Amino acid sequence: MLELKNIVKIYQGGTVNETCLFNEFCLTIPDQQFVCVVGSNGSGKTSLLNIICGSIPVDDGAIMIGGENITSMPEHKRLRRIGRVYQDPARGTCPSMTILENMSMADNKGKPFNLLPCVNRRKAEEYRAQLAQLGLGLEDKMGVMVGNLSGGQRQAMALLMSTMTPIEFLILDEHTAALDPKTAEIIMQLTGRIVAEKKLTTIMVTHNLRYAVEYGDRLLMMHQGRIEMDLAGQERRGLRVEHLLDRFNAISIECGN
Repeated sequence: MLELKNIVKIYQGGTVNETCLFNEFCLTIPDQQFVCVVGSNGSGKTSLLNIICGSIPVDDGAIMIGGENITSMPEHKRLRRIGRVYQDPARGTCPSMTILENMSMADNKGKPFNLLPCVNRRKAEEYRAQLAQLGLGLEDKMGVMVGNLSGGQRQAMALLMSTMTPIEFLILDEHTAALDPKTAEIIMQLTGRIVAEKKLTTIMVTHNLRYAVEYGDRLLMMHQGRIEMDLAGQERRGLRVEHLLDRFNAISIECGN
């Protein structure tokens, strides 16, 4: 279980541009829940992910995973338990390394390298089988530099690599936003399959309201560092894109836009 308790996050504190994004923010996500997060720009979606992953510190409050307080835990240690896929396909892979080398690096996440070779060629067939499940033909390109792949192929690899080692949470930061519609559909189908097969607790930030409705079992709508809508279970069933658009419009009117 992930718990955010009374989180306070202030940007540019002590200046004329001081902004308090989160003020006593609380959120609890049970194990194996797939949460979709939507909201306008500046609502706090990406800041929420950064706080969970440790990319930015909090000014007050506590972050708990399974009852353990990880608020002061550095980002690299948290990422032993968390897999993250970014909006930019280039951030999840190394372009100057081959597919085999990238897969090997991901497979050794959190392990000491010492003086042993990074690439374990005995596991190449295992990697090839995992890549074949993507349906993109990458299993036949093990020696190709990842920088020569398309954005969709790299994002599929990033998704696969982020879940190769045992993790407790999968963080998806608008991971289809930079892709064309057809490729985005492939990545979302792959996402749904991996989350279900590995039973991962997942938080997906997206601007695509259809994906937010079709995937996951809980939906959060954020605005100015607050949760404006929290739907799960029976409340979420039957939810349509039009309902989310109506709420977005209502928030916009309330803000005078």
